[in-house]
Amino acid sequence: MDEALVIRDARPSDAVGIAKVHVATWQSTYPGLVPDTYLVNLSEAAAAMRWHNAVQAHGPGQGALVAVDAADSVVGFATYGGRRIPVEGYEGEFYALYLLDEAQGQGLGRRLMATMAERLQEGGKHTAVVWCLRDNPARWFYERLGGVRVAERPIRFAGKELVEIAYGWRDLAPLARLSTGPEMR
Repeated sequence: MDEALVIRDARPSDAVGIAKVHVATWQSTYPGLVPDTYLVNLSEAAAAMRWHNAVQAHGPGQGALVAVDAADSVVGFATYGGRRIPVEGYEGEFYALYLLDEAQGQGLGRRLMATMAERLQEGGKHTAVVWCLRDNPARWFYERLGGVRVAERPIRFAGKELVEIAYGWRDLAPLARLSTGPEMR
């Protein structure tokens, strides 16, 4: 893993970088899953405005993280907090986790998940879920980190009927421990 890659709390000044990652990852991950017109019309400028406000809304057990390279450029981000969609027995939620294609395969996704798990625990949440599209080929990542499929729901997104699935962790401690391994610098 590249030692220069660092995970830290997101700041309002990261909004443009987060927006670039957001748009790029949606456009590379979701073709064929969500309508192409939605993907083509994603705007980095509009996303940057939303992210500028979003990264300021944090507290115990909720927030945003960024993965940055040696030049402090955002190559990935993750957000977490209290559960938004009721799933019995789960308190927290991993809202988003996106890495640029070139930043994948270096352990950053695992480090971001582990750091979010630590932060949720610090905020008093010891269980969590993540929702993802059922047809997203990257969903195996959550299974590899110990997530168990616990729910499914239909959603309507950009005029298209889709299905989301939830992976759950009944105990965040093993996931959080991944941040203390030798690869977690």
